[in-house]
Amino acid sequence: MADAFSSSSESVILRTVDVSVRTNAPQEKLEDLYQIDNTCDFISQHGFEKVALQFPDELLVDSIAIGAAIEKKTGAKLFILGDTSYGSCCVDEIAAERVGADGIVHYGRACLSLSKRLPLMYVFERKPLDVEKCASTFRELHPDVQSHAVVLYDVNYVHAIDHLRVLLSPEYPNVVFSTLLLEGEQCCGQHTGPHPADQNDKQVVCQFGRQFALKGGSTVTDYGMFYVGQEGAILRNFMMTWNRCSFCSFDPETMTGRTESGRVNRALMKRYYAIERAKDANVVGILVGTLGVADYLTIIQQLKETIHRAGKKSYMFAVGKLNVAKLANFLEIDIFVLIACPENTLLDSSEFFKPVVTPFEMEVACNRNREWSEEYVTDFRHLLPGGQSHVPLADKQDSDETDMSLITGALRRQNLMSTEPVESAFGTSVVLRNQALTVANTNSAASFLANRSWLGLEQKLGETPVVKAVEGRRGIAIAYEEEGTPT
Repeated sequence: MADAFSSSSESVILRTVDVSVRTNAPQEKLEDLYQIDNTCDFISQHGFEKVALQFPDELLVDSIAIGAAIEKKTGAKLFILGDTSYGSCCVDEIAAERVGADGIVHYGRACLSLSKRLPLMYVFERKPLDVEKCASTFRELHPDVQSHAVVLYDVNYVHAIDHLRVLLSPEYPNVVFSTLLLEGEQCCGQHTGPHPADQNDKQVVCQFGRQFALKGGSTVTDYGMFYVGQEGAILRNFMMTWNRCSFCSFDPETMTGRTESGRVNRALMKRYYAIERAKDANVVGILVGTLGVADYLTIIQQLKETIHRAGKKSYMFAVGKLNVAKLANFLEIDIFVLIACPENTLLDSSEFFKPVVTPFEMEVACNRNREWSEEYVTDFRHLLPGGQSHVPLADKQDSDETDMSLITGALRRQNLMSTEPVESAFGTSVVLRNQALTVANTNSAASFLANRSWLGLEQKLGETPVVKAVEGRRGIAIAYEEEGTPT
């Protein structure tokens, strides 16, 4: 069995190692927990010869035993993949393609983002759920049996939802249970209208890999939401997207329920502050936070054009997993915009030196046609042409238009780059500001970098003298051999 990790070295990717079989889960429960027979059927039906098995860090301990069992039954060559460079919820199609895999099996939690390159099978971790307690909590939070509610859940509890439906449906005729969309091509928007399979004009809603049907004439805002799972990114995404709906949740680990809606307004105000920071910014860094979600290159190009139309400069960065230290290296950047899957796009950047916003927030800041409203979009695919939330870019406008910053109180000039920049005799980059031909220096990251006292490593080929190798110091930093014993 081979192992594969995200690396540019083919020798590392294709390395074969001998490993001992060691599991975290009991051997007799591996089949039930990891659906080994179903996985073998998936591989055999497609005739795959090479398959990538992608595990999150917490499940890697079981990966060898699972891979050995699947390899024995199917004869396929298997590659064990760890997390992507950006998170465990996304499918790492890049690493799978590097080893020539015909298909991928993704284990554990998943964001269910659309992937197009390789056939895919999800195997969710089956976390325990006290269904009786969950149903009891639902009744406490919804005492009216005529309540209109939608039951949403983390993917790791999908195995228990049918049991929950059996307990609640007879008592609550207006409760709707969502289902998972494991084939992303079935539904790319939030609201698709009447579903072809339904003959009674039910409205089908699709969001973040979930879908459910509402009664004809009703909308999402007519329903409350009941979420089964821990507090985290997926619940936050639902609450931000449907911010006019009431939310309740049940945490299977603590077995407690609570009302969530009070936190939505505070979260929206924080995001609105980030939009104001984006309006004030002159230099924008585009962070590539995914290489697997479909159409990520398209949204990058759209953002570049949007930022350029707003008179700002943009630079693109691929830095893997984000942290404060990495982004602190780019002081010339005023604000970052993160391209990632819906679960990773809402980053809490309070500890970062510069804010990190979403593509939707950057569009609100830069596209005069898009206004801040009750709608909030965390899936960047909805912003693309043909998407449910796409708004065309504003036409070029008078570059003298201004508005006031709500943070600094200063006037902001819009669309400074609506005309082509010209070059002065002194090489200073200038732009046309108005018909009177007044000009202004552009604030580019390149000029900022040129003024730094330290510019980073430079090759200086042919300039560095060649010297013979000499023997270096011996010992440790606290006491090298030639320095003697410290006193």
